[in-house]
Amino acid sequence: MREHVYRKMEIVGSSKTGIEDAVNNAVETAAKKVNNLRWFEVVETRGYIENNQVSYYQVTLKIGYTME
Repeated sequence: MREHVYRKMEIVGSSKTGIEDAVNNAVETAAKKVNNLRWFEVVETRGYIENNQVSYYQVTLKIGYTME
């Protein structure tokens, strides 16, 4: 079996509805541009406040993918 070599990228996903949707949006968008996504790590969570209410959730992810 061949050992895997990974590369990492860092991206930020956002959503109006929640943190999980922000993660899913980031992963789905990354998958359109990069093949072989394997794992993600949440490194930062924050939100945007507008008119004294949470308007957006933002999640910074490190995504690992295998190199071809």
